[in-house]
Amino acid sequence: MNEADPHGHRYELSPEGALSVMPPADSEHAAIASRLMIWLAMAGWPADQILQAVGIELVGSAGSGGRIPDLTLWSAAQHQGVWLPITDLLLAVEIVSPGSAAMDRTVKVQEYAAAGIGKYWLVDRDAAQTVTLHSIGHDGAYEVTAKMPLAWLLQTAPADHGLGT
Repeated sequence: MNEADPHGHRYELSPEGALSVMPPADSEHAAIASRLMIWLAMAGWPADQILQAVGIELVGSAGSGGRIPDLTLWSAAQHQGVWLPITDLLLAVEIVSPGSAAMDRTVKVQEYAAAGIGKYWLVDRDAAQTVTLHSIGHDGAYEVTAKMPLAWLLQTAPADHGLGT
């Protein structure tokens, strides 16, 4: 369905089988993803380990599904494919859009933690473009480790947030 949609919508399927249709990203959304991608690349991450809008496979107790984070960071280059296993996934980033806020703040937080994705960052579209950094805690749920404007985050090094190359 993703390839066949003439309007650029993204289709995601939860592990429980719920289908979500996400609208295409706007220019602000794309600019935020580009800033983060360039920041990671300037810190030494190879381009083939920083991927935008690639599908990840999620397996849950009720079955399997897939989500499409806005940006992902991998510990190794990935094979070509639409739905990648999360084995080497270090970070998933979602940029909140009006149509995805509830999904990004609640459902994906739970699904990504349950899948064992070590880090999940959520970028709000407020005036500061606030980034909330989540890391897996001892209980397997995400804990908020920091919250800061995107401009502040970009003045730090990825290694400051547990993302060493």
